[in-house]
Amino acid sequence: MVELNWLGIIVATLIGMFLGAFWYSPVAFGNAWMKCIGQTKETLGKQTGPLVGSIFASLLTAIGVALLFALINVSSVSAAVGIGLILGVLVIFPALLSDNLFCGWGAKLLWIQAGYRVVTVFLMSLAMYLV
Repeated sequence: MVELNWLGIIVATLIGMFLGAFWYSPVAFGNAWMKCIGQTKETLGKQTGPLVGSIFASLLTAIGVALLFALINVSSVSAAVGIGLILGVLVIFPALLSDNLFCGWGAKLLWIQAGYRVVTVFLMSLAMYLV
């Protein structure tokens, strides 16, 4: 049994949610994202279900990062940075790239979606080490 950093998990989950709120806002990439998916603020409709699902996804990602940190005993900021980059660039990005290529969503949507997830898991990794 591994000991999980529950405070780190909570902080990492919040990082995912706050970064998402910024990333998909009109201030950052929200307008471009909506254009890529063929939606407007009005046509998106009520976002309660997707928001709950997004919170759950962020929590699961944070738990996954915490488990990995506990299993390999991350003990330095450089290791935390390395794990964040490995997860983001070598696990998450290629998965989204494959989906994007088969679905034909376009490069702009790939960079918006993958960028958010890569930055999120990177920041979650830093938080998991620092908290």
